[in-house]
Amino acid sequence: MAHKTSATLAAGPTTTTLTLDERVTGALVGAAVGDALGGPVEGWTPEQITERHGGRVTGVVGPWYGDDWRTARPIAPYHKGDGHVTDDTLMTHALVRVYETVRGHLDAYSVADHLVPDLMSQPRWIPELEAEALPLQRIFLAEKWIVTRLHYGHADPREAGSGNVVNCGAAMYMAPVGLVNAANPEAAYAEALDVAGAHQSSYGREAAGVLAASVAAACAPGATPASVVEAALAVAKDGTRSAIESVCEAAGRYTDFESALVPLRAAVAPFDTVGPHYRDPSLGARRPSRLHSIEELPIALGMLLVGDGDYRRTVLGSVNYGRDCDSIATMGGALAGALHGEHAIPSAWVKTVGEASRLDLHAPARVLAEVAREIFAQDTAVRRAHEAAFAELAGDGR
Repeated sequence: MAHKTSATLAAGPTTTTLTLDERVTGALVGAAVGDALGGPVEGWTPEQITERHGGRVTGVVGPWYGDDWRTARPIAPYHKGDGHVTDDTLMTHALVRVYETVRGHLDAYSVADHLVPDLMSQPRWIPELEAEALPLQRIFLAEKWIVTRLHYGHADPREAGSGNVVNCGAAMYMAPVGLVNAANPEAAYAEALDVAGAHQSSYGREAAGVLAASVAAACAPGATPASVVEAALAVAKDGTRSAIESVCEAAGRYTDFESALVPLRAAVAPFDTVGPHYRDPSLGARRPSRLHSIEELPIALGMLLVGDGDYRRTVLGSVNYGRDCDSIATMGGALAGALHGEHAIPSAWVKTVGEASRLDLHAPARVLAEVAREIFAQDTAVRRAHEAAFAELAGDGR
């Protein structure tokens, strides 16, 4: 490895041979389950989580405020807990539907032409609202931005993300881009940057590209947690790259998440603009910068290393980290799921989350695997046509 993390990243066991369908299913189901486990403890510290639940969270738990979930936080009157997925999964599934419609690579215009109408025109079951509603009525402020900017403001889709709060809003649902570009991290990074330009700027957009590249790398035959981190570092820029290096170097010293919680937070803190109090962010929080990074992606990669790619350990480490842990567990769950497939995810968790959220967690995976094959065939035809044209131009006589 060329990166300074080489001394701390264990090679780890290679994954078993899995099909595209198994990896796509593992990633999307794994992301949804991680999201549902992290939702009820989002925003709290590891110490507060332990106090509230009498120890570390080890599976599906109820709402933080119990039966008062609807009124305890008026800005977020959501039923987080009891196996309900959050907006991370709602947005991920919405992006899969865009792929299903376009049946080709996406860009920022795909967000304007397809994702925005999906969010604001088609009522769907929203687990946290316990009702049929437009997804727009559940997604949070940074995601409502894309509707405001693209539908009402008619902004150029490639620039619409500028001015939005810089957070993990785009990265949290970018796993499908990595899956469509399975085993091609560079292509996943480029496509995700284009898609995310309609939503985010600066290190928020960068994180979306790096998460997609990481998921694509996790799909490669023989992939390991270390190879996933290598792929992330190969494309990551500026503060995002530095934050991943810092966190993953720290993660290499631990094999259990309990001992890694404080060191990983310390490693990412210099790059995180939110500050020590998640619900009371600093004045400079979520502003563009080449020096900073979102917290969620580096921590997800760090927990993947600490857990050696094991789904349960990766996700529970992400959940018990607290802060924006539903998004951390969404990302960690997607990566571990892509590495090992759905069989690595506790079946009881899958069943509980699917039933509680009233969602078919497998349907989006079936759709995306089919579309990914179509896109690969398109890419192959384009590549062969280019090869033939270039050979003729270059006089290679092929």
